[in-house]
Amino acid sequence: MIGLLQRVARARVTVDDRETGTIGPGLLVLVGVEKGDGREQAGRLLEKLLGYRVFPDPEGRMNRSLRDTGGGLLLVSQFTLAADTGKGTRASFSSAAEPETGRLLFEHLVDLARQHHPRVATGEFGAHMRVELVNDGPVTFWLRAAPRP
Repeated sequence: MIGLLQRVARARVTVDDRETGTIGPGLLVLVGVEKGDGREQAGRLLEKLLGYRVFPDPEGRMNRSLRDTGGGLLLVSQFTLAADTGKGTRASFSSAAEPETGRLLFEHLVDLARQHHPRVATGEFGAHMRVELVNDGPVTFWLRAAPRP
């Protein structure tokens, strides 16, 4: 499972001019589900998202996590993160999970996040979404909780 984490001052997602999720300071995370992913990967990715130190301490060093700051967490499904871009000029999505598996695991990740963090918002799985953000830094990390061999 892949999480493209972006530290934001604020972010929001809309579908057909209807807001589905919004946060103030925190993390916007684009989430891709790969073949072979399961609940274990969702749990490991969430641990990374909540514990990854991307927020500044009083000295300006990135030593604080989302758990430390209590900021918002906006989770947005994005299957294109699982693309294979190694050949040619068109991505292959053969490594992405099937849509129903992706939906179930994304929903599981959201449920876990809501159990462990007070402010969680989401996009809408499978919808054409508009994502607006004010990147803070910018600070962006690609995190992966890969299936065990």
